[in-house]
Amino acid sequence: MVKQSGNLLVVDDNKAVLEALRLLLRPFFAEVVTLNSPVTLPEQLRAKAWRVVLLDMNFKAGINSGGEGLYWLHRIKEMCPELPVVLFTAYADIDLAVRGIKEGAADFVVKPYENQKLVETLLTAAEAKGARKVVTPKKSSISAHTMYWGESPAMQSLRQLVEKVAKTEANVLITGENGTGKELLARAIHAGSAHSDKELVTVDMGALTESLFESELFGHVKGAFTDAHADRTGKFVAANGSTLFLDEIGNLPYHLQAKLLTALQSRNVTPVGGNHPIPIQVRLITATNRDLQQMVAEGSFREDLLYRINTIHLHLPALRERKEDIVPLALRFMAYFSEHYEKPLPRLSEAAARRLQELPWAGNIRELEHVIEKAIILNEADELTEEFLPVPAPIAPASTLHEEQTITLEAMEIQLIRRTIRQCEGNLSAVAAQLGITRQTLYNKMKRYGL
Repeated sequence: MVKQSGNLLVVDDNKAVLEALRLLLRPFFAEVVTLNSPVTLPEQLRAKAWRVVLLDMNFKAGINSGGEGLYWLHRIKEMCPELPVVLFTAYADIDLAVRGIKEGAADFVVKPYENQKLVETLLTAAEAKGARKVVTPKKSSISAHTMYWGESPAMQSLRQLVEKVAKTEANVLITGENGTGKELLARAIHAGSAHSDKELVTVDMGALTESLFESELFGHVKGAFTDAHADRTGKFVAANGSTLFLDEIGNLPYHLQAKLLTALQSRNVTPVGGNHPIPIQVRLITATNRDLQQMVAEGSFREDLLYRINTIHLHLPALRERKEDIVPLALRFMAYFSEHYEKPLPRLSEAAARRLQELPWAGNIRELEHVIEKAIILNEADELTEEFLPVPAPIAPASTLHEEQTITLEAMEIQLIRRTIRQCEGNLSAVAAQLGITRQTLYNKMKRYGL
């Protein structure tokens, strides 16, 4: 059996080459992740530690100078000085090779490549890093920090749009069901922007109380109210010159929407208790799982605010709408949680793979992550079978559905919450994800029903 050498990140704009490399290198590396664009490379590097990177030198058609490759080599070395980078080019330019190695590359491979030579070069670079005993962070969850684009047409189309939008200053509205990865998409946009060297500032609007709205977003001065013992910088000022991400924007009460709109229009904020406005320049990204157009029609969301935040609209499809990505995502989570819990990486049985594609995934990627984590914890074999996965709910007969219609909506909701709590073994985050609601909404319903 071939000894595997950690994880490998491959960056090349040719999808056919990426697929060939994935098949070639998979036996030699525990994880092979491919990117067909370097735009999200900084995001991947921040997400977790890598053993080696294979980096193409050219990403624009008709341009073969190698300048892009050297630029991204410098970015990698700035972020991860000890990470070995093997340069990949179709042009046997000795001067370019020498320059790349002088500027920090571990080695250089010329296309068309010899399989054995490429494998040996990458393994040598990976082993060199291993000898330096660089510690891999244990808390760098893929699900928490890395956008997985997958191969579905919808996600590939979205990725192309993101690559165009990320470089601009346009405000972006992200929509999608709970658990589809809206925050991850926001981070991917920020990573591809001109502000990627600065922190993305995030605010969960769903968890923000009305009394703290202005203080949280605009800041306050000492003595502005009883508990204001010191000046506080608001999120807008903290994000000045960077990106501000407002999650769950649809949960913002109507009377507070005007205050947000005023700040966006005037491009300045005044701290609570302050007298002098502070100029701000932020790139705004918002996200919601609600239909804002419908809310406008109902009078619960301001139309002018919607126009302000919706310069570009990006919609994340539900996991059930991108079935081809379910198994690859599951394999990524398996690799991560096996490493996280220091357990051998099991194989995924064919029956388990089929089961994964049959499930409805109401909680989307977040639910899939929780399911795989639980399976990895419980499994002790070298194969992960369907017994560790949920069983698809049977379709109720028509007579049963008719009988249930006589039950009140409140009683049905109580039953549903109780059943989901049992299924998720009391994990309220997983319960909220499966029900498609926020944790705060779940807490409110549990309090209301005495659960």
